Amino acid sequence: MAPSTPLLTVRGSEGLYMVNGPPHFTESTVFPRVNIINVTNKGLLHSFDLPKTVCLEFSPKNTVLATWQPYTTSKDGTAGIPNLQLYDVKTGACLKSFIQKKMQNWCPSWSEDEMLCARNVNNEVHFFENNNFSAIANKLHLQKINDFVLSPGPQPYKVAVYVPGSKGAPSFVRLYQYPNFGGPHAALANKSFFKADKVTMLWNKKATAVLVIASTDVDKTGASYYGEQTLHYIATNGESAVVQLPKNGPIYDVVWNSSSTEFCAVYGFMPAKATIFNLKCDPVFDFGTGPRNAAYYSPHGHILVLAGFGNLRGQMEVWDVKNYKLISKPVASDSTYFAWCPDGEHILTATCAPRLRVNNGYKIWHYTGSILHKFDVPSNAELWQVSWQPFLDGIFPAKAITYQAVPSEVPSKEPKVATAYRPPALRNKPVTNSKLHEEEPPQNMKPHPGNDKPLSKTALKNQRKHEAKKAAKQEAKSDKGPDLVPTPAPQSIPQNTIPQSVSGDPEIDKKIKNLKKKLKAIEQLKEQAATGKQLEKNQLEKIQKETALLQELEDLELGL
Repeated sequence: MAPSTPLLTVRGSEGLYMVNGPPHFTESTVFPRVNIINVTNKGLLHSFDLPKTVCLEFSPKNTVLATWQPYTTSKDGTAGIPNLQLYDVKTGACLKSFIQKKMQNWCPSWSEDEMLCARNVNNEVHFFENNNFSAIANKLHLQKINDFVLSPGPQPYKVAVYVPGSKGAPSFVRLYQYPNFGGPHAALANKSFFKADKVTMLWNKKATAVLVIASTDVDKTGASYYGEQTLHYIATNGESAVVQLPKNGPIYDVVWNSSSTEFCAVYGFMPAKATIFNLKCDPVFDFGTGPRNAAYYSPHGHILVLAGFGNLRGQMEVWDVKNYKLISKPVASDSTYFAWCPDGEHILTATCAPRLRVNNGYKIWHYTGSILHKFDVPSNAELWQVSWQPFLDGIFPAKAITYQAVPSEVPSKEPKVATAYRPPALRNKPVTNSKLHEEEPPQNMKPHPGNDKPLSKTALKNQRKHEAKKAAKQEAKSDKGPDLVPTPAPQSIPQNTIPQSVSGDPEIDKKIKNLKKKLKAIEQLKEQAATGKQLEKNQLEKIQKETALLQELEDLELGL
């Protein structure tokens, strides 16, 4: 039986209602008001009198409803009443009430099968089993636990915990397998690091590794308004690494592919870079630079959208990540929300209040760039939230990628591109192609058979400079006289390969080899410095000698 079409839930100043998904986009008339509604038979299940509730969340299998309202105390100073309630969706009974003072991380975390539930309480993570909240099944105690994340998927369950550093000690993230929390060697993996005021922990779908974005609120070097960010990789087999990002600047977004074998990072000062890495933290494909600050993999993992929202213009790049081919480049101006449809073919973008209070509305796109449906909220109303109806994985099979834009009855308006200001004295003169930033094109970072790792940006620049000077010298030699024997054209040498002998003089060969070894060490030191590592005085002196070494190497090679 073919799967049903996902519904859209729309919430705004005009109320809460549902819209049928593609291809109809008609409003559902069986959704009367804010209650718990069974979308299968459109029947009212329960209605709760909770006028102060500001947050609510369903458990993964929709058996428990969690609600939170601001914590208050009485005027005489006595403790307030519990403000976090857990309700049985089937019966409507309150299963448990807790005191949860902070709105941050207010909701308990469930495993996908709801066999395990956890919440952070005073330096401990309390675990409940089978939604039995009358007794704590297990506790994980670490001094000053700040955050934790349960792994996705079935048993064995794993948990990542973060403890911030204090008094000169580093922060750390540890991975545990439930319920093995006791003993000094209970942790599956541990990664410690400095420069972390807060972290974001991201499990992959198979629960084999965690990506940790460590952030500081202030960049002490003054290079960035956003503070400093570093990206760390931690695997359940004990492996860990710092992900080397070749461009300095903020880390805007990091996402796992649903295959759990690769991840994409968007980083660097604008125009930002986007790169796909494998589980060895080696770059696989570099998308170059562009106006982007977010990345979204499709549910099946075969399409990636790179987008620039917020203070950017809403430009999107839709990529086929199996063949690394660009599919489309739509523009969703003023978007504050993006979501893939569970079918892996349609995209939802929306402009919602309070982020933006004008031009509210939403659009449904096909990934080839066509707008299939558009809804604009009246100027006197607001749109607060839009979301797809969730479906389990595997309900919608993956389809072959098409590059031809699908037909649409919605007219697409090309956004007006603002032209750069030109002074009156230059307006009648030819336009020069001057740019503030040097754009980097996409490039495949996979090493070709027989080749080493790809050259760095600095090494590639030096190689081009050397080739240009060598060609100029060859041309100068040929112009000295007609009686000179022309030198044979140099045979093409595969990129990234170094000949065993570059001259007939063993002493010169030895000097060239030593110089290249020193330059390689300097390149590694510069990469360490880019990740925030404090270098020693002698290491900094080595970096300062790079220009002289490059010149010496160039003189030796050109003197052959």
